[in-house]
Amino acid sequence: MPSFDEVLKEAGEFGRFQKRVFFLLCQTGVTFSFLFTSVVFLGQAPGNYWCRIPGAAELSERCGWSLEEEQNFTVLPLRLGNRSSSGECERLDVAWDASVSCASPLAHYSNGSVGNLPLTPCHDNWVYKQRHSSIVSEYNLVCSNAWMLDLSQAILNLGFLIGAFTLGYAADRYGRILIYLLSCLGVGICGIIVAFAPNFTVFLIFRFLQGVFGKGTWMTCYVIVTEIVGSDQRIVGIVIQMFFTLGIMILPGIAYLVPTWQGIQLAISLPNFLFLLYYWVVPESPRWLLTRKKGEKALKIMHNIAKHNGKYLSPHYSEITISNEEVSNPSFLDLVRTPQMRRNTLILMYAWFTSALVYQGLVMRLGIVGGNLYLDFFISGAVELPAALLILVTIDRIGRRLPFGIGNIVAGIACLITAFLPEDIPWLKTTVATLGRLGITMAFEIVYLVNTELYPTTLRNFGVSLCSSLCDLGGIIAPFLLFRLAAVWLELPLIIFSILAVVCGLLVFLLPETKGISLPETVEDVEQLS
Repeated sequence: MPSFDEVLKEAGEFGRFQKRVFFLLCQTGVTFSFLFTSVVFLGQAPGNYWCRIPGAAELSERCGWSLEEEQNFTVLPLRLGNRSSSGECERLDVAWDASVSCASPLAHYSNGSVGNLPLTPCHDNWVYKQRHSSIVSEYNLVCSNAWMLDLSQAILNLGFLIGAFTLGYAADRYGRILIYLLSCLGVGICGIIVAFAPNFTVFLIFRFLQGVFGKGTWMTCYVIVTEIVGSDQRIVGIVIQMFFTLGIMILPGIAYLVPTWQGIQLAISLPNFLFLLYYWVVPESPRWLLTRKKGEKALKIMHNIAKHNGKYLSPHYSEITISNEEVSNPSFLDLVRTPQMRRNTLILMYAWFTSALVYQGLVMRLGIVGGNLYLDFFISGAVELPAALLILVTIDRIGRRLPFGIGNIVAGIACLITAFLPEDIPWLKTTVATLGRLGITMAFEIVYLVNTELYPTTLRNFGVSLCSSLCDLGGIIAPFLLFRLAAVWLELPLIIFSILAVVCGLLVFLLPETKGISLPETVEDVEQLS
């Protein structure tokens, strides 16, 4: 009986059929990047807001004040008497009632000296010029509540983490395409509920669930693409990540054209329903079917692939070699039971953690340096394109391991140099830090490919999902690590990033090279990789 790779070669390793499926699934990268980075626009700081004095709304209506006039009566007195308050997080400790004059509402309380009026912290009743422009103004995530905006992104990353475990396991047990379609449905439904959440608690719950399902779409589409192409074509996984970058570049355009956060949330969530149409055009992974002892279904799909590719499968291909490995429900022990699998798993988990921590740390450190938020965000996405192009140029010529290791080491050295460059040459610091981001972006994109190639079919989706969950852990830790250490010394986070990245680069050289080899079908295949 022929092996699956022999049948795939005859049916076409990257023919018209695979190209169509590949292009369709690449769109998932765009929508996932929307979800991943949308907090930048959903959580924009409101431009102009202040804390309203109790009774001010009724008085404003009675006196016919505009918002600007109410703001002048409320905020300007705070700046008298050498006060530095802006009126955003504290207000005058008074309450306006029917006895207050429209012409001079504070005269009743001040006894001629407005500057001596006491202040009190503001806990609610903020006034925003644009109420629905962002979740910050919608749910009052300002002043003492500002940490809740960070919580919303941490909750999303927690959703990614849970999704990696639960849906990665489900995809290995129940099938790639089923879990992909259910995840797309989940992202769309949860996205709509998030847009119309009546309070912040409901917002957080369904943002968490959107993260769970979002990770399901991203991981399963990546595995499907990798499993239906030949070993020489698996760099298509890198191209999927170029679509992730494309999404980062498209998002500011959407945010610029749509004035409310609800509109942005719907615009980035609704496209997921279109992916449900893939039920009729994207087949189940034949590799996965073989591991579940469903050889007839796998062969039928292979005949269909051959037909669309203009090829013809030989009549003697009536059966395909099925993995002799007993199919069981995958667990973490399966990933560390044998020496090579254990080594690969531990190194890959560290690589995922480091890539996410350093990548997000560098992005947050560079930040948006003033000017036009939309243009700056677009440019920050465009910086990532050269990384993908470098990978495409090098990965089939010199292999996976060398650019993977060098990307980490370059990022580490760049972080170290940036930390000790003098402040009076900011252009040089920014340039070297950008080089570091280029290096860690390369490493981040290659780890997806290498992770997929180092696990057998029976454990591939679970292995990729489990290892990549460390990416989400790194994403949760990154802001805390960055801001806590920067409070001690501004450049201290860069020193930590440098150590993590260089160690990762050295460990990567202990992994086997996977250039040009067939995807391993069993644990025994992985153990034989040198």
